[in-house]
Amino acid sequence: MNTDRSTLVLIALGFFVMVGSSSLFTVQQTQYALKVRLGKVVSADFEPGLNFKLPLVDQIHYFDSRIQNLDAPAERFLTSEKKNLIVDSYIKWRIINVEQYFISVRVDKAANQRLSEIIADGLRSKFASRTIQEVVSGDRASIMASITEEANKRAKPLGIEVTDVRIKRIELPQEVSQSVHRRMEAERERVAKELRSRGEAEAVRIRADADRQRVVLQAEAQRKADEIRGLGEAQATDIYAQVFSQDPEFYNFYRSLNAYKQTFGHKNDLLVFEPTSDFFKYFKTPSKPFDFGSAPSNVLPQSLTPIP
Repeated sequence: MNTDRSTLVLIALGFFVMVGSSSLFTVQQTQYALKVRLGKVVSADFEPGLNFKLPLVDQIHYFDSRIQNLDAPAERFLTSEKKNLIVDSYIKWRIINVEQYFISVRVDKAANQRLSEIIADGLRSKFASRTIQEVVSGDRASIMASITEEANKRAKPLGIEVTDVRIKRIELPQEVSQSVHRRMEAERERVAKELRSRGEAEAVRIRADADRQRVVLQAEAQRKADEIRGLGEAQATDIYAQVFSQDPEFYNFYRSLNAYKQTFGHKNDLLVFEPTSDFFKYFKTPSKPFDFGSAPSNVLPQSLTPIP
């Protein structure tokens, strides 16, 4: 009897422990908790910590209260120019009404699907009214702000708040990209040819200007050289005239000596002259001696040595 009584006590204690443990549940700081009784929402305002429920009757559903990221699949959209663009975007969202969220979508997978459709509709309408340049450069910030606002209006009945929508990547389809790249290459080649032709024209102009300056400088140098040479010849002629006027016979003798030096420069030279020729005039006995001492020193050539 005592053994049976102890067994019943243990069974009763075990039952009460099981019922007590199934009557308690814990809510974390980063969670929303929703109590559902027989398929109907009973309460959704649980504070973080330990809470109570009816065992075997109430079910507790947990949802993340933090901001969640949704990487939307890349889709094609038409611009106002009827050109396809591949747009890859992401969405940041969070639950603001857990009861509405549970009734509308129940699970995060369904919520992500609904949000992807909402964002795709917004992008499609915005891209259809803009050109590629406006989408890529100028209006991207305004597009994102407008899509976020509209997505919030459509997501609010689901108990969801869309905090941000961003475009990660905008690309042209492969076939369009190749065509654009070919056009870009052709344009770059055209610009390169234009720059090369400008450079060649500039080089020709520079060379022509350099040639003109060279001709001008050479002409000016030749003019100065001719001028200096003329002055030198004039001075030489004046000196010769002064010497000749002072002693014509000495001048003739000096010129004859120079002529002898140039004529008899080589041993094998052979000249045929008459002995009575004027060329040998000074090889004969002169009619009168030269007075070398009376010749002015400033007109005598340095190479001439007076004959004693």
